[in-house]
Amino acid sequence: MASLKEKIGYGFGDMASSMFWKIFSYYLPIFYSDVFGLSLGATAVLMLVTRIWDTVSDPMMGIIADRTQTKWGKYRPYLLWFAAPFAISGILLFTTPDIGESGKLVWAYITYILMMTVYTGINVPYGSMLGVMTNDSDEKTVFSSFRMFFAYGGSFIALFAWEPLCNMFKSGGSSEPAAWQGAMIVIAVFCFCLFLLCFRMTREHVKTTATSLGADLMSLVRNAPWWLLTVAALCTNLFNTVRGATVAYYFKYYIGENVNIDLGFASFLFFAGLFLAVGEVCNMAGVVIAVPVSRYLGKKSTFAFAGIALSVLSIAFFYMPLTNAGFMLMLLLQILISICTGIVSPLVWSMYADVADYAKAKDGSSSTGLIFSSGSMAQKFGGAIAGSAVLWIFNAFGLVPNAVSQTDSAILGMKLTMSWIPAGIALLMVAIMFLYPLSKNKMAEITAELNRERS
Repeated sequence: MASLKEKIGYGFGDMASSMFWKIFSYYLPIFYSDVFGLSLGATAVLMLVTRIWDTVSDPMMGIIADRTQTKWGKYRPYLLWFAAPFAISGILLFTTPDIGESGKLVWAYITYILMMTVYTGINVPYGSMLGVMTNDSDEKTVFSSFRMFFAYGGSFIALFAWEPLCNMFKSGGSSEPAAWQGAMIVIAVFCFCLFLLCFRMTREHVKTTATSLGADLMSLVRNAPWWLLTVAALCTNLFNTVRGATVAYYFKYYIGENVNIDLGFASFLFFAGLFLAVGEVCNMAGVVIAVPVSRYLGKKSTFAFAGIALSVLSIAFFYMPLTNAGFMLMLLLQILISICTGIVSPLVWSMYADVADYAKAKDGSSSTGLIFSSGSMAQKFGGAIAGSAVLWIFNAFGLVPNAVSQTDSAILGMKLTMSWIPAGIALLMVAIMFLYPLSKNKMAEITAELNRERS
């Protein structure tokens, strides 16, 4: 059994990745449209086009990592090699040069593609490490839960601190673009240190030998559980990003930026950063719940039940009024939705480890990196589709960036992207889980077979 130190160290890796990822998903769209100066349409195209590159770079990185041989292992050394480029790329992404509209658009494309390439270079090997840190399927869920617990912890820190950091730099005399860059510098330095700790505290214990690339690709194409899980992973990030990318707009143009919730004995400011940060804390609670529940029900059933709950809760969000009671109910729904997404998140990565074991038992394929890269690919492509779709929906419904007031149509668009649209995505996740074949009993058979082969 792996040590607690390794589990914590593994968690630090996704703590760093998630801090960047949540800021990109939730604040980069409004940064481009309201600070950097791009139109909603240009921002939507930018976010989609740049992420298409990820559909190629992720499996490429998985193939490269599977064939890497160093004294530190296959996947772990990339944490060391890419930690500094990761931090620098994030800072460049939130830099606003004074080079005219066309020049800024080119800068946005270059820095976004650079950031996503570096993110792939560190995150695909990091995710693949789960397949070589333990042989036990349940232990992989524990590792995955540590990963997601720390990921949501990092997201909480980043999201809760983001607006105060920007305001701190602005109050110190920085312009708004410089304040956003300053906030990212603080986050980037923290993430750099986390990746170095992850490298130092973890080890690869399971030795694998790469088979031929052709055999790996053929095994992947024939791997039905991989296809289903990849679509499910795509849906989970669609759900999270559609809601998350809407929040900053939802508060700025619908709820208001200076709204208080009155508890009778006290009151507090209800703002986008608080809403998102509360969600991250509740995601962490969901991660903790995922381990015992999935051991009892199995990963597949736990995933399906969580999806049903996400659909019902999301629909309820549409009907929340702009009243004190309505704001409290919004916060309650955010808490419940986030617990459910917290349950699902570690299951996705643990199930990818199961899919890798399935491929090994069925075809003798040791394409762990290639299989895990599809999870990263689905995550980023889902974010691209969702982030772009949200902006196109806002544009179609008539939202005008920085306008004093928005039309009823624009408000309806924001309400839909916080409710009915995520609900439909959650139902698709449920349907996929009914088809997913790697049940609890099936995985017990596969694990026993692989253990016999290794003994």
